[in-house]
Order: sequence, then structure tokens, then C-alpha cells
Amino acid sequence: MLPSGVRIGPLDLAARVDEALRVQAVAFGLSEEEVGIRRYIVQRHMTCKGARALGAFAEDGALLGFVYGMPNDRTHWWSTIVEPYLRSGGHEDWLDDSFVITELHVHPGFQGHGVGRALITTITDAAAEPRSILSAIDTESPARGLYRALGYVDLARQVHFPSASLPYAVMGAPLPLTRA
Repeated sequence: MLPSGVRIGPLDLAARVDEALRVQAVAFGLSEEEVGIRRYIVQRHMTCKGARALGAFAEDGALLGFVYGMPNDRTHWWSTIVEPYLRSGGHEDWLDDSFVITELHVHPGFQGHGVGRALITTITDAAAEPRSILSAIDTESPARGLYRALGYVDLARQVHFPSASLPYAVMGAPLPLTRA
């Protein structure tokens, strides 16, 4: 159940990218330089076929959290990085016919209140693909706990992205997600 006054709905992420990245910066601890790089990435992603975004909005329209994703494409950067890790574990097929959760961030003041769960379940409920994949920092965190509660399992761990200092885990779940 969402906090009173919070609603989930479509988000024009290209138009509200700066507001979304402010949420991500607070939630994820990004520097101004990282925000600038991510602005370009988000705008490019939103031009991909099937990309869509949802926001969690306060009564006044302020953005409290967001999620975006798209059908996976093996030619995209993320897929080319995770493919060898998935292949080594026998999970390479997860790159086909999957909806990728590219980003999911909730302002810290609204974390732990069902906002992230509502965002991810709502966006995946509309996916045509039979499963979903994502990457998360490879540590025991509330985010990884949420993903596990929704049915995601580890497909690869200790995945190293060239631009990240910490290793990631790639997780996958059949759709629809588990409603715990």
C-alpha cells in the first residue's frame, strides 16, 4: 500500500530527466559529473524501441521516485557487458525475450513504504515479455531484498561494469512478478 497522496503514473522521463536524476542522485549518491553522464544515457535510452517510464508522484506533482525500462536488446551496452557473466553460469538465454529494468530509484524519504514495489510491478505488468532482468549492486541491501521478494533470483554475481567501482549482480524473474 502506497503512502497517502502518492500515485503511480506515466512519466515523460525525457522532459523531467533533471528532476528524476535529482531523485537518483539523493537515493544513489551520485556526483554532479555522474548526473551529467546519466542525463545523456537516460535521454538516449528513452529513444529506444519499447522504452517506457513511470513515476511516483506527490499530490503536488513532485517526483518521489521513478522506474524505466525496455525490452532487452543484445546490442545495447549493458547486454554486451553482462552476457559473458550470464553465459558462464548457463543463463545467457535470459538476454532474449526479457524486459530490462534499467533504473529504479525512490527518494530516501519514501523508501520502505511500497513505492519501489509499486513502480516495478506496475511497469512489468505492462511488459509483453515473459520475464524481467536487472542489475543491482552486489551487496545485501533493501533493494536486493525487494527484488528477491518479487521473485528475482541471482543469475550472475560479481559483474564488473567499466564505469562502476562496485560489483553488481544480474537478477531475473518470470513475469508477472510475485505479489508477497
